[in-house]
Amino acid sequence: MATPSSPSSLRIASWNIHKGVGADRRRDLARTTRVIAEIAPDLMALQEADLRFGTRAGLLDLDHLHAETGMSLLPTGRPGPSHGWHGNLILTRGADLIDLHPLALPGLEPRGALISDLSLRGHRFRIVAAHLGLLRHSRRAQAQAILARLSTLPPLPTLLMGDLNEWRAGPGSPLALLARHFTLPAPVPSFPARLPLLPLDRMMAGPGHSLADLTAHDTPLARRASDHLPLTARLLINGAEP
Repeated sequence: MATPSSPSSLRIASWNIHKGVGADRRRDLARTTRVIAEIAPDLMALQEADLRFGTRAGLLDLDHLHAETGMSLLPTGRPGPSHGWHGNLILTRGADLIDLHPLALPGLEPRGALISDLSLRGHRFRIVAAHLGLLRHSRRAQAQAILARLSTLPPLPTLLMGDLNEWRAGPGSPLALLARHFTLPAPVPSFPARLPLLPLDRMMAGPGHSLADLTAHDTPLARRASDHLPLTARLLINGAEP
């Protein structure tokens, strides 16, 4: 059962939806939507939500998603058929977009981070929705690029979440770089969905906010819907009590 949000917290989630392709190798975006409805978040980052090649068209039926979950796509400011930025998108329940800073990430693969400043329930903060690469040296360069961009922006409480493709947190790890700016919670295995062993998916909050109840959303439907399990948590606003 979803943990309800409160005036001092927001229910958040992050999920690599694998372009809607589940363990049965079928693309079923209605099933993806049902998992999101199970979670019932206020704010959610999705990865692999667009086709990777060709027109890179968005895959979700946004009208159906809104009808089933009450969530809407946070605009990316880019024309065309894509819903997100390099497959990253942010869904919200009633947020207002204040500013947008899409960032193309270095590396051999086309990767990106969608950095969005928004207001939700009177709280203003920054979201970094990211999907890092498969090569470790690329992930390190990508983490550095995200931190470099954040250093140029006006200060704002910041939340980073997404599929970081990294399970090691030792010296030289991209996670060690990100930990200089964010509080890195204990890892939660999320991949592969049928038998989660690796904590590839991450959430971390910067100064001003903190996370509670971080867990994988492990239900029969979620295990079938993608190769990753969603992560869920509560974002505590301005030091609220868990």
